[in-house]
Amino acid sequence: MTVSASPTAAPVAAQIKITEIFLSIQGEGLTAGVPTVFVRLTGCPLRCTYCDTAYAFSGGEYQTVPQILDRVRAFQTRHVCVTGGEPLAQAGALNLMRALCDAGLAVSLETSGALDVAAVDPRVVRVLDLKTPSSGECARNLYANLEHLRPGDQVKFVLVDRADYDWAVATAAQYDIASRACVLFSPAWGQLDAAALAEWMLADHLPYRLQLQLHKILWGEAPGR
Repeated sequence: MTVSASPTAAPVAAQIKITEIFLSIQGEGLTAGVPTVFVRLTGCPLRCTYCDTAYAFSGGEYQTVPQILDRVRAFQTRHVCVTGGEPLAQAGALNLMRALCDAGLAVSLETSGALDVAAVDPRVVRVLDLKTPSSGECARNLYANLEHLRPGDQVKFVLVDRADYDWAVATAAQYDIASRACVLFSPAWGQLDAAALAEWMLADHLPYRLQLQLHKILWGEAPGR
């Protein structure tokens, strides 16, 4: 069962706008199934057609890095994921991730890949969501980010249809992404049949990972899961 931390009043010396901080099961990527604290930052410059966190576009409350650290530590879980929205849209996200790493936590970043990741602390696992044509934001992909990836990092493609799949296969090959990071193919929730995607991947002998959203399988689309 997911547990949520209760919000606090916005401090005078606020630095980072937070939509929510909660404990759940990591639903995606190489640590799927691992209890993880999610720090969801407010705001995003993109408007993907399949976005499932539009509630994070606005609102939220300002928190200082020490306040956020206290809330994360209260869950007594080593893994923490900084997500959004688009977390890198806030400059304070870099300091936050550095502080989380300094605290001995295993930190990952979920980012659209449209903003520069060069300054992200090297201890952070980068999870880039390269936008497919059906997202409506494909032109925003910053392919220079691929140069900053290392083993353990991940590149996700959210796929709506066969055209997205063909584009993702071509893009992953063009940039030789599998030599830099783990490649994840994820069916857009409720829009692409996961079994069909699996069949395509098997037919093409792709050395990539099929990714399902475990948290949605467990709890549906409820916020804070």
